[in-house]
Amino acid sequence: MADTAQGAAPDAVKKRDEDSDDVDFSPFWGIEKGAVLQEARCFNESQLDARRCQQVITKLLYLCNQGDSFTKTEATEVFFSVTKLFQSKDSNLRRMVYLIIKEICPSADEVIIVTSSLMKDMNSKTDLYRSNAIRVLCNITDAGLLSQIERYLKQAVVDKNAVVSSAALVSGIHLLKVNAEIVRRWSNEVQEAVNSKSPVVQFHALALLHQIRQSDRLAVSKLVTQLTRSPIRSPLAQCLVIRYVAQVIRESTANEGSGERPFYDFLESCLRHKSEMVIFEAARVITDLNEVTSRELQPAITVLQLFLSSSKPILRFAAIRALNKVAMVHPLSVTNCNIDMESLISDQNRSIATLAITTLLKTGNESSVERLMKQITSFISDIQDEFKIVVVEAIQSLCLKFPQKHRVLMNFLSNILREEGGFEYKKAIVDSILCLIKEIPEAKESGLAHLSEFIEDCEFTYLSSQILHLLGDQGPTTLDPSKYIRYIYNRVILENAAIRASAVCALAKFGAYCPALLSRIIILLRRCLYDNDDEVRDRAAFFVAALQDQASRVDSIDRDFSFPLASFETSLRNFVTDPSESPFDMGVVDSTPEIDVYKTKGTTTYQNLHSNASGSHSLDKELEESQGMVTGIAQFVQNGPIFKSCRSVELTEAETEYKVTCTKHIFKEHVVFQFKCTNTIQEQILEDVSVVMEVIEGEGAFEEITTIPLDSMPLGKPGSTFVSFSRAEVPG
Repeated sequence: MADTAQGAAPDAVKKRDEDSDDVDFSPFWGIEKGAVLQEARCFNESQLDARRCQQVITKLLYLCNQGDSFTKTEATEVFFSVTKLFQSKDSNLRRMVYLIIKEICPSADEVIIVTSSLMKDMNSKTDLYRSNAIRVLCNITDAGLLSQIERYLKQAVVDKNAVVSSAALVSGIHLLKVNAEIVRRWSNEVQEAVNSKSPVVQFHALALLHQIRQSDRLAVSKLVTQLTRSPIRSPLAQCLVIRYVAQVIRESTANEGSGERPFYDFLESCLRHKSEMVIFEAARVITDLNEVTSRELQPAITVLQLFLSSSKPILRFAAIRALNKVAMVHPLSVTNCNIDMESLISDQNRSIATLAITTLLKTGNESSVERLMKQITSFISDIQDEFKIVVVEAIQSLCLKFPQKHRVLMNFLSNILREEGGFEYKKAIVDSILCLIKEIPEAKESGLAHLSEFIEDCEFTYLSSQILHLLGDQGPTTLDPSKYIRYIYNRVILENAAIRASAVCALAKFGAYCPALLSRIIILLRRCLYDNDDEVRDRAAFFVAALQDQASRVDSIDRDFSFPLASFETSLRNFVTDPSESPFDMGVVDSTPEIDVYKTKGTTTYQNLHSNASGSHSLDKELEESQGMVTGIAQFVQNGPIFKSCRSVELTEAETEYKVTCTKHIFKEHVVFQFKCTNTIQEQILEDVSVVMEVIEGEGAFEEITTIPLDSMPLGKPGSTFVSFSRAEVPG
């Protein structure tokens, strides 16, 4: 018996060893905060075990990064225990101490305890201690302590050791949020660090110098001019210069005499840089320029074409993504790269292959459509749904570009529609087919046939209802409407209530527009009178009665809802409030169309001022969005419907750092002022933005009741703040 047990033991060990080859176990598996805090008591031992202390700190850092939080008492105990580890001379342990102090981030009262040790390390002969001490001290310090260590930090910025200098510069970037005034006094030292021979120091110094001057556009422009004329050793710093140049170009205008952009020659020279990083950054910036011309694009396209054949996947991906963006606006400029992009369709990286095929679909010619479809078919099943959606949208654009190829593209879409996929992917395909049916009349028959077959196995209620609605609209006008009846009635038998209701409506439209099918449709609809769902039964009963009425058959089924919804709702409310024995009569609804806010007494003047139809449409759309925003706010719902909205008025000049426009919305008893605010300052976010209003004329007639501030105002993203007034009751 004992021999058997002994023999089985090695087999069990062997099995565990075999299993361990397939499974990777985390060294932190099973760690609990309470147990680790108990282990942290080893920091208080008289004889420190450096290796054990490192392991405990590693576990504490793991817990912090996993989202476990320490209570104030626990954090204080750990902090005081960690401070005792400064007596150890082990360099690895000292680095771990720096990390845990930064992570725990002690309170202002506790920082004083460790400040002396960190300041001592800042003046240590060991550069590793100096750099880490600077980072930790600047991370936990406040504005008051910063003035005491400013002298040491300024010296560290120009330190001969690159690690120390870089640590001081990076800390300066973070300290701008704590006390920007002190950091701005370092300008001379930072300017000296920009000329450092160390690439990393030059990169960090340039970033800090730009942060210091970013609020002054003229200073930024002078800095960029200076940097473009001086040699930059660091490729990272050169990329920063290119980005700053792009910012200046966006804020400036082209030379009216020559038509050239400022600094464009510098960007073009960067395309010949020895660093691939700099070359790509310059090419990317050129392709992203506003209103870029084909002549300006050509050098960047040539460089990106060379990257397409690179052995490095990251370069191929970066190049094809940049070319994909260019192809959306300037497809002809990318056609020279088609041969290189076709070779990327079989790339092992599916992201690169997807971008390549979508770019080719935008830039390819009519003769290459069949070849591209064959290549897409071979790899589309291997990519994820989000990539498939991109391909589908590109195919839709290609089909609209070459309508003669609609059969090939429609067949491809129908084939992938039958394959496995999620809702968003299937919806994208259905939407593409619907668009092609609408835009290309020749594709109508084949598109409806493909969609009819799809709903036989469709698992999404929304898509089935959408397709049934389309069949009801378009099916009766086809050459052979009867072939769609089977597909539609199958939905009545096999599907859920929502789809059955949609199918009943579709059948009724066939009966209304196809007299030859009327008798058969009525028979099918009568079978629906015994459906389990109320909605389906009600629809079937209504349509049977409507189809049997010869005089108003079409009007009853496909009648345009011509009255304003507000008038219809008012009439229904009145009927419900004061019911009568007679049924509701649609004739009592006021069919007067709603007054457009622009088509009032000032229509003539408005048309004279805005004769451009597209401009008028954009203003209408902007005002509708503004009205929708106001009516969607809970505080304004009780005000009732908007009586009139006025056109927005600019309150600031175009060159100012903050742009504000005002739109006035008039209700029956209230006036709401909507202030649309836009921030144009780089890397600055305003929070809790509001507008203070004062009644000058008509004081006493209006009373301010509500102010809704704007939570935040990031760069380039407009937001709105609102001020509401109510009409004050005037004593009679």
